[in-house]
Amino acid sequence: MHTADGDPDMSGGTARTAPAAPASPSRPPSEGAVSVLWSFGKCLAALLPVYLAGYYGFSISLVLLGLMIYMGYKHGRQEKEMRLKSSMYLLENEMEFTTQKLFRTRRDLPPWVSFPDVEKVEWLNKILQQAWPFVGQYLEKLLVGTIAPAIRASSIHLQTLNFTKVNLGEKALKLVGVKAHTEHDKRQVMLDLYLSYAGDVEINVEIKKYFCKAGVKGVQLHGKLRVILEPLIGDVPLVGAVTMFFIRRPKLDINWTGLTNLLDIPGLNAMSDTMIMDAIASHLVLPNRLTIPLVADLHVAQLRSPLPRGVVRIHLLEAEDLTAKDTVIKGLIDGKSDPYAVLRVGTQIFTSHHVDSNLNPQWREMYEVIVHEVPGQELEVEVFDKDPDQDDFLGRAKIDLDIVKKARIVDDWFNLRDVGSGSVHLRLEWLSLLSSADRLSEVVQKNQNLTAKTADAPSAAILAIYLDQAYELPMRKGNKDPSPMVQISVQDTTKESKTCYGTNSPVWEDAFTFFIQDPRKQDIDIQVKDDDRSLSLGSLIIPLNRLLESNELTLDQWFQLENSGSGSRLYAKIVLRILWLSDDASPTTPSPPPSGSGSGLGQGDVASNQNSAGSGGLTKPQPSRPQNTTPDPEFATEGVLRIHLVEAQNLIAKDNFMGGMVKGKSDPYVKIRVAGITFRSHTIKENLNPVWNELYEVILTQLPGQEVQFELFDKDIDQDDFLGRFKLNLRDIISAQFIDTWYTLNDVKSGRVHLVMEWLSRVTDLPRLEQVLQYQSQQSYQNKVVPSAAVLFVYVERAHGLPLKKNGKEPKAGVEVTLKNMSYKTKVCERSTSPRWDEAFHFLVRDPRDETLTVKLSHSWGQTLGSLTVLLREVLSESGLVLDQWFKLDGALPESQILLRVTLKILDTQLAVCRATPGAGGDGGVEQFMPRWDPSHLDLKHRSGFPIAADNGNSASQVKLTIGYSADENRLFIIVHSCRKKMGSLYIRRALAACSKDGADPYVSFVLLPDKKATTKRRTATKKRDLNPEFNERFDFDFTLEESMQKRLDLSVKHSGSFMSREKELIGKLQVDLDQIDLKAGVTQWYDLIAEST
Repeated sequence: MHTADGDPDMSGGTARTAPAAPASPSRPPSEGAVSVLWSFGKCLAALLPVYLAGYYGFSISLVLLGLMIYMGYKHGRQEKEMRLKSSMYLLENEMEFTTQKLFRTRRDLPPWVSFPDVEKVEWLNKILQQAWPFVGQYLEKLLVGTIAPAIRASSIHLQTLNFTKVNLGEKALKLVGVKAHTEHDKRQVMLDLYLSYAGDVEINVEIKKYFCKAGVKGVQLHGKLRVILEPLIGDVPLVGAVTMFFIRRPKLDINWTGLTNLLDIPGLNAMSDTMIMDAIASHLVLPNRLTIPLVADLHVAQLRSPLPRGVVRIHLLEAEDLTAKDTVIKGLIDGKSDPYAVLRVGTQIFTSHHVDSNLNPQWREMYEVIVHEVPGQELEVEVFDKDPDQDDFLGRAKIDLDIVKKARIVDDWFNLRDVGSGSVHLRLEWLSLLSSADRLSEVVQKNQNLTAKTADAPSAAILAIYLDQAYELPMRKGNKDPSPMVQISVQDTTKESKTCYGTNSPVWEDAFTFFIQDPRKQDIDIQVKDDDRSLSLGSLIIPLNRLLESNELTLDQWFQLENSGSGSRLYAKIVLRILWLSDDASPTTPSPPPSGSGSGLGQGDVASNQNSAGSGGLTKPQPSRPQNTTPDPEFATEGVLRIHLVEAQNLIAKDNFMGGMVKGKSDPYVKIRVAGITFRSHTIKENLNPVWNELYEVILTQLPGQEVQFELFDKDIDQDDFLGRFKLNLRDIISAQFIDTWYTLNDVKSGRVHLVMEWLSRVTDLPRLEQVLQYQSQQSYQNKVVPSAAVLFVYVERAHGLPLKKNGKEPKAGVEVTLKNMSYKTKVCERSTSPRWDEAFHFLVRDPRDETLTVKLSHSWGQTLGSLTVLLREVLSESGLVLDQWFKLDGALPESQILLRVTLKILDTQLAVCRATPGAGGDGGVEQFMPRWDPSHLDLKHRSGFPIAADNGNSASQVKLTIGYSADENRLFIIVHSCRKKMGSLYIRRALAACSKDGADPYVSFVLLPDKKATTKRRTATKKRDLNPEFNERFDFDFTLEESMQKRLDLSVKHSGSFMSREKELIGKLQVDLDQIDLKAGVTQWYDLIAEST
């Protein structure tokens, strides 16, 4: 059968006339009548209010008021829709706006264009766009299936509520940039996500009982979301928790529909958006955080409510050359302004008093703000002109508080932006948090000398209270559960927790902070009340003196409530920190206000005025540079791991011939990976029992979960064959300090590796250096490595008085630190003759008596700005092996200097000469020498297969056991760890005596005597062909402590021979009376095995 589309020739005229049908202007008569009636109805509805006003005698002003409200609503509605459409268009055509529009201002550009360290993540946006419809499906299921039933159950008036439409639209959330901060804390990853969402989301809700419909159609959200991944752990999922928050309030714009159209009326519009933003801020804007734990047993409270990073004391001093807003005769005659300032740090807002008719006001006010996150948080200062109606804008300035943290004191003029002229003078002081009360009296005395116009005196401390939970609060009348909340008061400041409804064991998990003027005279008043604030459920008063006497100024415990039930308790963590302004902090030299300022003062007058006035009325001393560095507390805490790769045995043969019919050899080498560093041994040709005798050293930060990985390969022309692997936990190595043992290779049939590893102790005992160097001179390794005698830590803080470039501009200075052939570079600072880096480096040192540290400064690694050489033997003569001072630079100006800290730590090894303890089994002056490691006994020419230790009178096999009693489980436990051979007076991991030509297949069996029926008999697994077996098996027995002490351990180490074999079975045995062991503490030690008598 042919259709018109399939055969147009046969369709004739019908096919040609069909397209003309839609264009016909004719419409049914009914449609035209409805359209006319609809137009008539709209005109009648528009005239009806006028008619009703005249009919009932209302004033025409009511009609005009209603008309004004309607016009304002329509105007606001249209503006909101235009903003939403513009934002959607901008996001869709971002490339065009950033590459083709050449005259756009910088603030209109996305963050990845404005800031080079912000990365563009288009690949992630593509994933979000692809997954957005499925996110919408999930949201619809969540709203309809979970949230709607919960809302209906919460109130009888909402039982008919229903979501009629849930559509996220086609516009996905967009990440316009991502910035990663990894340089501040090695235990976390910090990400700043620049979010931009201009979506066509549509969500409608209906309450049928009241014929009410409402909804949202279009949302805009723009802000910077900080995501912190911490703590980093050495297990899946690698991150313990995810914490997220907005550092500043995001910008929000919502387009309402239905009954909520009323929220678009001018006045209600701003109010509704503000209420929604307040709800978001209560959960997601600093200091509030959303923490999602990913692993169990995590202290979520510490992540959700961490201690602040510090406190910034802000001195709002003065302003210059502000814009005149109170003009006369429509601007023909310039007037004055009545300026005041608004200061914001996160959710903390302060407003100064206003100064009448002054373009150069002086405020001299002081404020204190808590800083939760640096970098990230900023101080924003906005200046306004006070007017009876609407205040006029006079400019704003933003200061990154990370700069204040590094400089400690910033005293400078800041230009006001978005206006023609004006600048503001601020003095910002970074107050560190001390966990000791030693300097409290000094801090209080300093604060008494400060004067300010603000009502609050300077604070001497900060108090942080984490309110966790309460237990068994008293019931209300009628034995009803209360709805408790808590009021916490310190002096005149009172803060309230959230309310937990219908429970007498509430969990609040709220955090509060208070500024304390003098902790020696103040108390904490805690009142637990019902939600109506009238019924008291308990109270508690804690003097702050109690905190001053506690460890690290912290109380973390249950508190018994007064005026409450006998079992009513409250759990809280209370932390006090002393606010300390570092003595060596020096303010930045205040730059003069811009020329032509309205004050009429010259540069010298401004400087004189600053020096006389100081900060907030305090006479300010002349600026002085710090005499010593202030590194991070974790500076010079790294350790050194020494790995001695000795040999391997019984490796797999990979180089086979004739399809595997003829067994060949392998050409083995080892790869060692630790902390992102890879070492590789040399290749030993055709050997299944290679001896490498190579040494490796690496400087490591002690982070949880770190591992040392070993992989063996067979070197081939094409692709290297895998010979096995194993990995070790760094924490276990650090705990053991010294390990000399064999490790079995995993993922292969056979093979093991002999390692000697040592976590080197770091000492400052100078005589010990000679013994370490003497030990070094006796060592020889195949890879020609000389063991390090010390580790050098260098902290580069700042420089002063650097020369200008040849063109007269200030340099962009960087520092290169070099020791022998190892070199590190700092970041390049912005243009300054007094740059600050605050960076640390470390080096391994072979012989500190002969080595030299070189420090070179240059402009962007080009023009030299000066250099310095430090002989390490000079550090050896310093107290504590620390050199911390200003150094003059060679090849620079006479005043050019750099502030460095050079710290030397001697690496002590257990294999070096050890001094005997005086009076301990011999003369105090006698030195005992541990023998130098000699690999001659490993020569393959003198052995075949596994090494067999000679049985002589000085050798005995041993077994390592842990015997103890667990009071929590009421059990006796025995752990069988491993076996070894003791050679003479030295404990060296040597093989057990071989029981056959193939070595031995050892296992351990034991019984607890007296046990006639052998119900306590146990045995370990058998280790095939292993003369250094590692068992690590635990056995538990349900005995009381008294019964356990009456037992005797009868243990045997045996060789598992075949059924028909006549080879000897028993390797050694021992008996231990358990009443001779401290079972409660548990004992781990090596026990000598008694060989079978002949």
